[in-house]
Amino acid sequence: MKEYTCIFFDLDHTLWDFETNSRETLYELYHQYDLQSKGVTSIEEFQAKFKEVNTILWELYDTGKLDSDTIRKERFKQILGYFGAYEEKLSKDISADYLQACPKKGNLMPYTIDVLDYLYGKYKLSIITNGFDEIQHVKMSSGNIHKYFDHIVTSQKAGHKKPSREIFDYALKSYAAQCHEAIMIGDNLLTDIGGSRSASIDNVFFNPEKNKHESVVTYEISCLSELRQIL
Repeated sequence: MKEYTCIFFDLDHTLWDFETNSRETLYELYHQYDLQSKGVTSIEEFQAKFKEVNTILWELYDTGKLDSDTIRKERFKQILGYFGAYEEKLSKDISADYLQACPKKGNLMPYTIDVLDYLYGKYKLSIITNGFDEIQHVKMSSGNIHKYFDHIVTSQKAGHKKPSREIFDYALKSYAAQCHEAIMIGDNLLTDIGGSRSASIDNVFFNPEKNKHESVVTYEISCLSELRQIL
């Protein structure tokens, strides 16, 4: 086993349970705005369409094909448009409410607190995320995990986003650490695993769905509790 001193975590889908928090928020907004009467046939279809559109937009963001403002503007425009329910004000209002409410949800991935308790004090812990700068702190406070981390390195703060090696170099500099002293834990093969590999940093691919892939990873886990076997 290598002797690591720094552990870098992705946030959404790795520690903070984006899917559950988003699903709860969309359920509330669906009823708040009476979207069924506007043609959005069911809450399940609304949630499914959100997941589809959101995934596509974030993939475009991660590959540098659009910016964060476009995600905010396009997300609910496309979703409501699919159901024939698009109105400019409605789309803007739902988008604003979603961005305000979702980060305040505190659901975490299974074993998050147990693992952070285990790692805290043994390693220096940081978050590296492409998420919107102003809401990452809210998410972490909502999940009560802020106290475990020395730094939250966002793409806005670093001036580069994953998978660019520069954001990982930025995180290393915050500890005056070398690449062999750090390990990155995340769920995204492009941004977390590919990015850390380009920075010569070991990685742990968090793959709870056990999806098949051909990427080169240092370690792979399906549950955060498995980190005890690595670190």
